[in-house]
Amino acid sequence: MTLIVHPVPGHGAEDVVVAPDGSVFTGTDDGSIVRLSADGRRIDRVAHTGGRPLGLELFDNGDLLVCDALAGLLVVRMFDGSVETLVTDVDGVRMRFCNNAAIAGDGTIWFSDSSLHFGIDQWKADFVQNTCTGRLLRRDPDGTVTVVVEGLAFANGVALSSDEQFVAVAETGARTVVRRWLAGPRAGERDYLVRDLPGYPDNIARGTDGLIWVTIASPKDPVVERLQTAPLRVRKAVTRIPEKLQPKPKETVRVQAFDDTGALVHDVDLSESVYHMVTGVREHNGRVWMGSLHEPAIAVYDLPMK
Repeated sequence: MTLIVHPVPGHGAEDVVVAPDGSVFTGTDDGSIVRLSADGRRIDRVAHTGGRPLGLELFDNGDLLVCDALAGLLVVRMFDGSVETLVTDVDGVRMRFCNNAAIAGDGTIWFSDSSLHFGIDQWKADFVQNTCTGRLLRRDPDGTVTVVVEGLAFANGVALSSDEQFVAVAETGARTVVRRWLAGPRAGERDYLVRDLPGYPDNIARGTDGLIWVTIASPKDPVVERLQTAPLRVRKAVTRIPEKLQPKPKETVRVQAFDDTGALVHDVDLSESVYHMVTGVREHNGRVWMGSLHEPAIAVYDLPMK
């Protein structure tokens, strides 16, 4: 099967989420939230956040949860497109880089803040300097916000296990997916769903198949790996050189899917595609929808029939 690309009216369709009726939502770098109809023939702008929307999730009532890198954790009311702010500050300090989220059955929201030092316009600086200041946070239904995991190497995608026994968060800089146990005999413990990924993960999401899908935005880069362990002065110097001379993501399309034990179930690698830098993924009834931080489009791939 081939990758089908659907252009959208804006650049950087970073994440995707699929509604029960098959329509697909994404957010672009001009602050727009757009919806693609299930048949791919119609695109509508349904809201504008005033910031930079990244991770998207759907509430049971159809409203849209938006992680906006500039504006914080938001809700878009789908009946009129109005935007409500849920979280901007944590412990009295404004978030720098709200990134991705997952919603539990009881309404608890698990979300990531990628860096304490750098925002989205300087994501490469945090990545290369390896600040390890990313966080996983929890917003309870009563509005209380708690820092649950600190010290993450660029905290990114968030997903819950199918039974909500654990929450997973991608560490882009470390090429891992961290697992924080929420229930059962291991409640409160932290380990890994998967380590040594073949590249740098971005958003992750649980599909209708019950698996946790992980984007591989770019393959492992030996230059980046060496830089991350270099002296801090060297890492800072690299982020000050002209953009065109800095390490760049490779042009690949790759997503992987893991079960709740961390076993690899799917490895979709379409490296020769014209689409590239997949940062969002959502499996829905055998179709794998993808978003990209750089592309003015979303894409879909049909998994082969078993």
